[in-house]
Amino acid sequence: MDRYQERQQLPKIRTVYPVLEPMLLRAGVRARQDAFSGETGAEFGGWREGAVRLLGELLGLSRMEPAPGAEAVTDEVVELEDHILREHLRIQTEPGVWLTAYILRPAGSHERTPVVLCPHGHKGYGKYSVAGCYEYPAVMEKIEHYHWDYGRRIARLGYVAVCPDMRGFGERKSRVEHTLALPEAIKCECTELTHMGAFLGITFLGMACWDLMRLVDYIVSRKGWDGEHIYVCGFSSGGMQALYLTALDERIRGALISGYLYGIRDSLIRMNENCSCNYVPHLLEHFDMGDIASMIAPRPLWIQSCREDRLNGHRGMENVYEQVEILRRVYDRLGAGERVYHEVCPGGHQFHPENLEEAMRFLEGSIVLQEDVPYEIRMHDCKDAHSARADLWTPRKSSGRG
Repeated sequence: MDRYQERQQLPKIRTVYPVLEPMLLRAGVRARQDAFSGETGAEFGGWREGAVRLLGELLGLSRMEPAPGAEAVTDEVVELEDHILREHLRIQTEPGVWLTAYILRPAGSHERTPVVLCPHGHKGYGKYSVAGCYEYPAVMEKIEHYHWDYGRRIARLGYVAVCPDMRGFGERKSRVEHTLALPEAIKCECTELTHMGAFLGITFLGMACWDLMRLVDYIVSRKGWDGEHIYVCGFSSGGMQALYLTALDERIRGALISGYLYGIRDSLIRMNENCSCNYVPHLLEHFDMGDIASMIAPRPLWIQSCREDRLNGHRGMENVYEQVEILRRVYDRLGAGERVYHEVCPGGHQFHPENLEEAMRFLEGSIVLQEDVPYEIRMHDCKDAHSARADLWTPRKSSGRG
């Protein structure tokens, strides 16, 4: 049946009456009612305490159920060719709910080695891409396109990298059959989980944050690395998890958020075909993304954006800069402006590893921006050269990782 024949079988509708514009208008009027408006550190402390509590309630964290007495299970340990030990871990985060993860431990790691949580995003086979499982051609294809293997790269830099599966991905899919063939194996189950959680007052993002917080519990309790120095690095939906986790949990000492810091109105309401894992009822009435990132202050925050990333929305980088300006003002009020760095990269939606070593040292505090560096330079634009400006940094004493 051709298109003309199809149209003959349908009602003739010449005008439609969409609701997008009224929804956008409502979003503009009601947005950010609980953004930080104070001037002092004392005011910020009070605001952050209430904001974190409110954000957790919006996510549904109070409705999650702890798994008392659950033990971690290590299923296998494999030595990789770059002298990294890859450990397969399972922990129970709720009764009957198991989180799976790869732990990458570099040769020579010890009790003073910091730990980096490396959550994944979509279209990357969960932890397998982030942990750099190059032996699988389908995984390698996604790594080459998006540079998903930041967990493996971070382990090569000498950190312990913990790469978990999010619910509905990898080993946490609902059926083994969904992991056996393409394209089903790469598809997420965010929509199904969102639907189930909605009737229980739990968001998908709340489930993801809860699982990561329970993983942090495990990291803190385990010997053999430095559980007092935990960082997070995530791209795309991994950046989403990095943003919310670091805002909620002060045990995270700093965050690298890539491909996920933009205004909700443009990127999630106007672009409403985005994955349901992004959507939290009532969120924009209280906070935009810049406000959530402000809850991270004064801890170090490295933001990475790509100029042609379609997820930035129809206004492009302007939608990103507005959110960075929100959080930058908060950091500046706390006298911590040098702890925010915005790396702007060319191209579309992908992780850029070129400055990863500098980013990790920045999060650790072993290098800091010089105090007199203006924000316009802090926002490093790597149009052509992918190297951090050495003259921007002031070294600090070693963190003792070696």
